[in-house]
Amino acid sequence: MVAPLLEPVTGRERVLDAAAERFVVQGYAATTLRQIAGDVGIKAGSIYHHFDSKDELFAAVLQQGIDVMVAAFERVTTDLDGEIDARTRLATHVRAHLGALFEHGPFTANHVTAFFTAPPEVRDRSVPIRDAYEARWTELLDDLQSTGAIRQRVDTGLLRLTLFGTMNWSVEWFDPQRGNLDEFAAEIIDQFWNGVAT
Repeated sequence: MVAPLLEPVTGRERVLDAAAERFVVQGYAATTLRQIAGDVGIKAGSIYHHFDSKDELFAAVLQQGIDVMVAAFERVTTDLDGEIDARTRLATHVRAHLGALFEHGPFTANHVTAFFTAPPEVRDRSVPIRDAYEARWTELLDDLQSTGAIRQRVDTGLLRLTLFGTMNWSVEWFDPQRGNLDEFAAEIIDQFWNGVAT
């Protein structure tokens, strides 16, 4: 049996990949289309065959990044058994979010490192879908609270911000080549769920 051929990487995808790398390392303002074109091996003007502007290119990077996170959340929601215990349910979502951050290139990381360096009009295009994704997490925590797994007095909105801070900013220091992502996710959920006091 002949193995199926992989889809060829398009010029647009190559530009997106290079742009995501540049934006995540240098930020929006310091990245030029000339640098991105050089990384791809094309002339800067060729980028305009795929994107009308640097703003549109960055918006596309952000869109792809949030799409990965939303897909990871939805996949876990679909795959989990409705009878699964609360801790395992949350732990599985934590691992999926970390996977989206570390296993899909720099697209997701741009939401952490470069998002706030972009012009407001670029950020505004991404805000509704980011807010919708964050709302899914708050709904998850609300649901866990409604079942008694989380104390009633806990503010789940603040809880979500705390959890996101822990997960998202790990892109600044966690190296999946040197550390185990499964173990890291387990440590996050252990500290989050059980605390650290004796």
